[in-house]
Amino acid sequence: METTPEERLRGAGMRVTRPRVAVLDAVHAHPHADTGTVLSSVRSALPTVSHQAVYDCLGALTDAGLVRRIQPAGSVARYELRVGDNHHHLVCRACGSVTDVDCAVGGAPCLTPAGDEHLTHGFVVDEAEVIYWGLCAACAQGSDDPNRTT
Repeated sequence: METTPEERLRGAGMRVTRPRVAVLDAVHAHPHADTGTVLSSVRSALPTVSHQAVYDCLGALTDAGLVRRIQPAGSVARYELRVGDNHHHLVCRACGSVTDVDCAVGGAPCLTPAGDEHLTHGFVVDEAEVIYWGLCAACAQGSDDPNRTT
């Protein structure tokens, strides 16, 4: 059963505000959206909301664990609602589309660093970030060169 934005905010101990609800709705409607996309979507519901209010909401929602922020190399920050697991992402080198992919193997953190404690410098790993790069199906179909990077 899916929870409402209001329930998610209350469950995280956050005050329910119209901008926070609108940001959660925007990220739900546009998985892996950049800030500009989130802002445009929020403004369709709340025309007078400021850029800063949306940035503040994204930051607070990320800090509360309700939204996940990802930033593939060379890309702007993107936001998604899929939190609480350690999934990874596929990124198209041509169009920049981002798609979720489940862990490669095992439970979180998915990739246990090789070696003993000495080789991991005493770190206790709780998350691994893996980004797979390539061409999405649409871009690969339109490309003569499967290794194209632009």
